[in-house]
Amino acid sequence: MNQALENLATEIGLADPAHERCRLAFAHACALRVEHLLEAAAVVECLGKLGAYLRGEIDHLVLQEVQRLADQLANQHPGSRSIDGCGHAAVSASYAVAHAVNGRALQAASYAAYATVYAGGGYAAVAQPEAFEPEFAWQLAALRRQGLIAAHAATPPAADRPAA
Repeated sequence: MNQALENLATEIGLADPAHERCRLAFAHACALRVEHLLEAAAVVECLGKLGAYLRGEIDHLVLQEVQRLADQLANQHPGSRSIDGCGHAAVSASYAVAHAVNGRALQAASYAAYATVYAGGGYAAVAQPEAFEPEFAWQLAALRRQGLIAAHAATPPAADRPAA
């Protein structure tokens, strides 16, 4: 759990319905960091469609279809064929994408962090909590940037603000 990220999310009101774009953009950024771990082309396509939505290339109805598909794909991932699944991060990366396209930013970040660490070997994810620190630090900085962008977008230009 990235407590600093959760604290910042609370501070900026990330869960507020008005911050949907901020949640999606942050979750997209987190999922992009684990895109190379994805095994299913359809999951990669879901991530790409989230990017297209953020660029205004597809509408919310298409995104809703992508949300359902991403959830289904993550839930159907076969996992690792090895006995312990050690080092198999594609499942977590798939869940990061599913959460990202659904706007569940903190969950997307959590799964992306786990996938990043798990890709280096399951032992680190379980026995070395400090292995998460670089990804947690990146996530915190990324959410700060998204929060500033969201705050700037919510602030009307000086000409539109009431005089003090």
